[in-house]
Amino acid sequence: MFKRKRRKMPGLNTAAMPDLVFTVLFFFMIVTHLKEVPEKMDCELPEAGRLDQIPKKSEVLHLIVGWPYEQAVQLNDHVIPIERIGEAIAAEREKMSPEERQRLTVSIRADRRTPMSVINEVKQALRRSNTLRIHYSADLVMEKR
Repeated sequence: MFKRKRRKMPGLNTAAMPDLVFTVLFFFMIVTHLKEVPEKMDCELPEAGRLDQIPKKSEVLHLIVGWPYEQAVQLNDHVIPIERIGEAIAAEREKMSPEERQRLTVSIRADRRTPMSVINEVKQALRRSNTLRIHYSADLVMEKR
């Protein structure tokens, strides 16, 4: 007459699992920074003992002077002759907000075998386009003690 009823353990509710998975996926998509500038030139960077970080990457134009040097550089993802650096930077400035234009920095990634005369030509072209903030990229070398 008095039978004990065995209760089953309730199952795990997985109804919210897809929401959780998509939330985590969305978070990682926002936080992860993908490389936006494909390198079209071969560039072996010089070495430095101390490096500083660029604060905001949205205000940086990447200028690659690769090897072998053929009177052309890569600005972001376009290969252009040195004479047209000013025009290309003006076009990139038009895409930026006024605050970003004031803090515009050009990051020069020059191959270690590039002659200094080529770097000077690039710097003169940047000076003519009124781009005065220049950052030089290098590889960090750890000192052995």
